[in-house]
Amino acid sequence: MVVSRRVFLQAAAAAGVVGAVGLGEGLAAAPARAASPAGDVVGKVTVGYQGWFACPGDGAPINGWWHWAQNWGQAPSNTNKSIVAWPDVREYPKTYATAFANLNNGQQASLFSSYDQSTVDVQFRWMKQYGIDAAALQRFNPTGGEGPTRDAMAGRVRSAAESQGVKFYIMYDVSDWTTMQSDIKADWTNKMSAHTASPAYARQNGKPVVCIWGFGFNDNQRPFTPTQCLDVLNWFKAQGCYVIGGVPTWWRTGDRDSRAGFSDVYHAFDMLSPWLVGRIGSAADADNFYNVATVPDLAECNAHGIDYQPCVLPGGVGDRQRAHGDFMWRQFYNMARAGVASAYISMFDEYNEGNQIAKTAESQSWVPAGSGFLALDEDGTACSSDYYLRLTGDGGRMLKGQLPVTAARPTQPFPTAPDTTAPTAPGGLRVTGQSDTTVSLAWNAATDNVAVTGYRVLLGDAVAATTTGTALTVTGLAPSTAYGFTVRALDAAGNVSPASGQVTATTSAATVPTGNLALHRPTAESGHTQGYGSGNAVDGDPNSYWESVNNAFPQWLQTDLGATLPVRRIVLSVPPAAAWATRTQTVEVQGSTDGTTFTRLLAPAGRVFDPATGNSATLTLPAGTSARHLRLVFTANTGWPAGQVAELQVYAS
Repeated sequence: MVVSRRVFLQAAAAAGVVGAVGLGEGLAAAPARAASPAGDVVGKVTVGYQGWFACPGDGAPINGWWHWAQNWGQAPSNTNKSIVAWPDVREYPKTYATAFANLNNGQQASLFSSYDQSTVDVQFRWMKQYGIDAAALQRFNPTGGEGPTRDAMAGRVRSAAESQGVKFYIMYDVSDWTTMQSDIKADWTNKMSAHTASPAYARQNGKPVVCIWGFGFNDNQRPFTPTQCLDVLNWFKAQGCYVIGGVPTWWRTGDRDSRAGFSDVYHAFDMLSPWLVGRIGSAADADNFYNVATVPDLAECNAHGIDYQPCVLPGGVGDRQRAHGDFMWRQFYNMARAGVASAYISMFDEYNEGNQIAKTAESQSWVPAGSGFLALDEDGTACSSDYYLRLTGDGGRMLKGQLPVTAARPTQPFPTAPDTTAPTAPGGLRVTGQSDTTVSLAWNAATDNVAVTGYRVLLGDAVAATTTGTALTVTGLAPSTAYGFTVRALDAAGNVSPASGQVTATTSAATVPTGNLALHRPTAESGHTQGYGSGNAVDGDPNSYWESVNNAFPQWLQTDLGATLPVRRIVLSVPPAAAWATRTQTVEVQGSTDGTTFTRLLAPAGRVFDPATGNSATLTLPAGTSARHLRLVFTANTGWPAGQVAELQVYAS
């Protein structure tokens, strides 16, 4: 297991808060301004998202109690645990029984799996509900045994971000990644860059956002030289990315947790996000950091045209740092009075170290008996399980100018009496339509003592979809298949209603789509030269074309058909002009259903493009092939040192 960024010597933390209060006060006189205009990260609140919890039976390739237990092969228990805080799992559609004793309220001690799409959907729904703008998906070295699970998690995060209306981006953590310099480029090119085609992928200044965490730290986990770091950083910029640096606390002074000689690296980033976990643990520490770090850091960034995204910490539950929200609010207040435009919350789901803001056991009633876990009320103040989500939302509104800048925390730990009343079961569930892959449903609204906030549509025991309305179309079904559906209602407190009556529906026989399935569909690419972007390959114009980066094979072109469809034939062409002489391009065809994991559909082969036959080539796929995402990988071209496609046409027959 990787020792993460969060493990630091307390001595280093203590050294970080030594300094005269008052340093830099003059710099605070003029309100700070971000170097860039508001976008998906500037002027926004981003959370760090681990997404690294798994359980046996969830289908994850890692097949173990990933990050829940020290021994992943055994169920978590009092003697086999790697978490210090217990999550509130009442809203998760699916959980997994552990070897802990029952909760103190008698309920079974169960945990969620991040590998379940329904879990990620719930967590991103919370982000949307509580005013969180973006999630930075943590990506550690993906070349080892954890890689396939991390790859799949990227697809689940993308799906949840799209369905819930939250932005996301990839945040590489280079800790203990000895071959990082080459691996990170290959990983972005071959896997992660495909997600930038998502409308939910965060962009700043028109560029897809990537964060690299760990350059310049003065420890053995990240021994990279400034030359190596600049090579990687500039490579990502050459791919057209907006690059954030997760950097040491003392990046500006180049000492303590920062190696000397990294100034050029730090100043090359588009945005800097200095690390703070382990450096402060009280409101007094936060005030000191306002003077010795935040204000002068912000001035340095402004002087160099760099955006600034400092950390805000909820504090460790087990360390008793939270002070019923006063610690976190003091940080928000200090950021707001300094004029900081953007914030990074560390972290959303970090139950391993207890600094999560996601819903957490609110009292001892909701933790396993005898476990020793503290709850959010550890200092004697009752807090709702969503308190730190609410606090984050209010802090973000203060940074955005939607609330007045105030040192007095406006968010109440438990603003009202706990709501323990579940909604009534939805009535009148009915089928309103179906196709070969969909079933449309409608139902009568449930009622609640406060308010119904949404509905889960269940297919058997699994959640097929969620909605805030009283009608929904379930997609992705198999043709000519009978399905049984029920619906449950939810309220804001996480209470879930009994199930509605069940209805059954049988999808119709499959229909074979006609025409060019790729026409005007979204595209992605390894890169392009000049103005010859990937969209030219699906625009229906035979004279416009995609041309990859020159002299840089392999290169790839990809399209998203919008759904998993039968695919039998691909027709590729280059412009028909006489100037385009005969050429042979070596092309491999890959397919994917989720945009993350690709398999080979056709092996690399030379494809001849001859003006005498229309400068086109037809690639025939095996019978029964289906895919949503098609990727063409180019490794040679006798006519030009790049991949070239004027029209990418895809047909089901």
